Amino acid sequence: MDIMHSEWKVRIENWIAVLKQELYQPIGEISWEAQKTKEYLTPEQAMAGSFEPVAPGYTWGDVWEYCWFKGSVVIPESAQGKRIVMNLNPGGESTLFVNGEAFGTYRADWILTDHHYMVDNYLTRNAKAGDRYDILMETYAGHHFATAGGGCYTGPVLPDGNQFADPLKPGARRTLGKCTYGIWNEEAYQLYMDVDTIYRLLGVLDDTSLRASKICDALEEFTLIVDFELDREARNASYAKAREALRPVMEAVNGSSAPVFYAVGNAHLDLAWCWPLAETYRKTARTFAAQLRLLEEYPDYKFIVSQPACYEMVREHYPELFERIKKAAKDGRWIADGAMWVEPDTNMSGGEALIRQILYGKRYYKEVFDVDSELLWLPDTFGYTAALPQILNNCGVKYLVTQKIFWSYNKGEPFPYHYFSWQGMDGSEITSFLPTRYEYFTHPTEANEVWKNRSQARDMDAFLYPFGYGDGGGGPTRDHIEYALRQKDLEGGVKIKIADPVEFFEDMQEQKGKPKNTYVGELYFTAHRGTYTTQAAVKKGNRKSEQALRELEFWAVPAALAGASYPYAQAEALWKDVLLNQFHDILPGSSIGRVYVEAEKLHNKVISEAEALTKNAQGALLAIAPNPGAVTVFNSLGFERKATIALPETFANGAVMADGTYIPVENGKAVVTIPSCGAISLVPATTAQAIDAGNATVTKTEAGYVLENAIVKAVINNRGEVVSFVLKESGREFAAGAMNKFRLFKDVPRRWDGWDIDSNYVYQEIEGAYDITVEAIEQGMEAVLKVTGKLLDSSYTQYIRLAKDSKRIEFETEVDWKELHRLLKVGFPVDVYAENAINEMQFGYVERPTHRSRPYDKERFEVCNHRYTALRDNAHGAAVMNDCKYGISVNGNSMEL
Repeated sequence: MDIMHSEWKVRIENWIAVLKQELYQPIGEISWEAQKTKEYLTPEQAMAGSFEPVAPGYTWGDVWEYCWFKGSVVIPESAQGKRIVMNLNPGGESTLFVNGEAFGTYRADWILTDHHYMVDNYLTRNAKAGDRYDILMETYAGHHFATAGGGCYTGPVLPDGNQFADPLKPGARRTLGKCTYGIWNEEAYQLYMDVDTIYRLLGVLDDTSLRASKICDALEEFTLIVDFELDREARNASYAKAREALRPVMEAVNGSSAPVFYAVGNAHLDLAWCWPLAETYRKTARTFAAQLRLLEEYPDYKFIVSQPACYEMVREHYPELFERIKKAAKDGRWIADGAMWVEPDTNMSGGEALIRQILYGKRYYKEVFDVDSELLWLPDTFGYTAALPQILNNCGVKYLVTQKIFWSYNKGEPFPYHYFSWQGMDGSEITSFLPTRYEYFTHPTEANEVWKNRSQARDMDAFLYPFGYGDGGGGPTRDHIEYALRQKDLEGGVKIKIADPVEFFEDMQEQKGKPKNTYVGELYFTAHRGTYTTQAAVKKGNRKSEQALRELEFWAVPAALAGASYPYAQAEALWKDVLLNQFHDILPGSSIGRVYVEAEKLHNKVISEAEALTKNAQGALLAIAPNPGAVTVFNSLGFERKATIALPETFANGAVMADGTYIPVENGKAVVTIPSCGAISLVPATTAQAIDAGNATVTKTEAGYVLENAIVKAVINNRGEVVSFVLKESGREFAAGAMNKFRLFKDVPRRWDGWDIDSNYVYQEIEGAYDITVEAIEQGMEAVLKVTGKLLDSSYTQYIRLAKDSKRIEFETEVDWKELHRLLKVGFPVDVYAENAINEMQFGYVERPTHRSRPYDKERFEVCNHRYTALRDNAHGAAVMNDCKYGISVNGNSMEL
């Protein structure tokens, strides 16, 4: 049944379109002066620079460049008492300052309506003739990151690379358009929002309902009342009359069983993604200043911002704005909450790092905003470790909000819940809610569709609804808030209540008690599997940084107990650098290239400074009982370990321990046993003693080499692959095929190139390593082979090591990688049958299937591990360990890193 005749339908749409044209009446053009720079400038520094007059049509801009525009507006007599706004057309994303105060943002990519930027950037609600407003606008020329498919999509790539060419001309990336100021017609705007709201609501109602009939009558009446061909004063009078006519349908309320949407404004702001950190500084200022003005405009509005790292950017670069934020937070409507320092990747971040994210985050919220943060706000992370509920419980965090699990496009097994208890690896539970987006619109079309299409049909009477523009910041506009306010209890739609997310959880607890549904285990994200692997350098930097800081703390504590000063401030600053680089678009490898240049510098700084501080701490411990000429080897692990160490030439005759035990040295190396959480000191031996049997040996064969010690025997073929690995004690063969086998695949995902590995890559294997040479270079304390080879246009060097008295064979590999859309894996098929693989995670391990029996098993074809993945049966096991990798697949008995 079509409840409205097409004649009326088209008429209503035409009236709405013309009404939008009535919202703004330009009364003057803003004249600009400009200066360009690639430096970060404060507004005060910019004002001190040299400006020159420019006009509409002015072209400018190199990659990474900014242009500061300076102009002013003087309110004319004709605008006395009116609401004055600006219609800006700077040509690029801009940060605005008015009369020296951070004011707001302009983004040309917003699409909700075409009038939002004028409303957000109003100058004054009640203009006074003669008042002057000085405007400063910092506009970004941008940078080229578009891929062949547009945006972050790539698809196949032609060899000439023209698909990636920057379409914009250097020096002319942006063009200044005409910028005006004028009078905002608030009466027309309020009518527009009324009409658009109920017209959208009509689209989701049952055509046969009385409510739909009443709305049709009201909308038709609206077009009969509003006469656009009258003069302005008469038109405005008709707008007011039309609003009165609509009042009965706007004030009609729901019954008792309408769902409640707890809506909160947010501006999910990626600290880095398609822009570097320097641009994020500006994005925070643009976003936060605009939201402060909306809080002033709307007493019922609430806005949440997580990530203390964001607040610190504002505090450092925009201190005046930061003080205004603190005041708004104290008033209770700016919600400073979210638990963690940044919104990190939770799969690859180490356990201590996740705890420190919360430690520094909660401490910041408490000290700066007097908020005891009990909410983890983590909307855009690519999967969630099963260790998280335990960590949150023990850190005093009660609630989790995230959404990415629903953002899957691979037709996998759908996630069943929105409101549930998430049970982690140790049985700890966290009350959780999963919206489906973090940047909802608030108009009836979307809100009601969200409820209609929810995954969880039962045991949930309400929905948590974050709204506003995100990713690049910005947040809600007036439109978002106006739609929401009209739907507090608008008959026929969901009820929208603007509220703090914690209020949602507390109300749900009071009304429903503990969630009836429980989900056990990791929240695996069935997309973005490539994020465990892509950008190898940032993965290595993360692991090495975490290790370096662990070593620093381990040795600095006993040094402090012995009287040395603990480097508290330095250590915390270094940790915060690491936590910043664990942001969910940095560590996963999904940002632009410049982000990784900067991340590598930051990791190198962390590692270098942490190692220097660690040496200071160890030096302080050694100074307690000096032993000139000695070499001290430290072990921070909780168990005794054997290590092959290099010693200087002074140890040519061997080494002697403190108890007189002789340690043989061969080829400058020794094998030593170091006690748990301790150290040993070695001094040079004066006389060489006979070296005991049982060294590691290399034997050349026709097919390759044999590496052997007293514990294992490994056969290496002429490709550097391990074709046999026997544990001598049991005689068991562990190799089920060639191990350390390089496998190369085409990797052309259909969507998000920096994020995804598509499951069909397994059908696209191409030739792996070639031109391989293997040579023996050492035996004794270690048996060592050197392997070199090529991989398409890339090359690699690998050292295969078997130490004396070790049951572990080690591979030290360096690849000079020059490939595009290729995935390199190294496989280890072992003679162990197991239905589940053991993958290390934070504080333990998670078991994942080695088979592909059901949809959820098939979806986990690439998973995250930390230092090891293992297969085990009732009697035997084998593990692949690594020092800087995260992505791995296990299919059957083959572990492929």
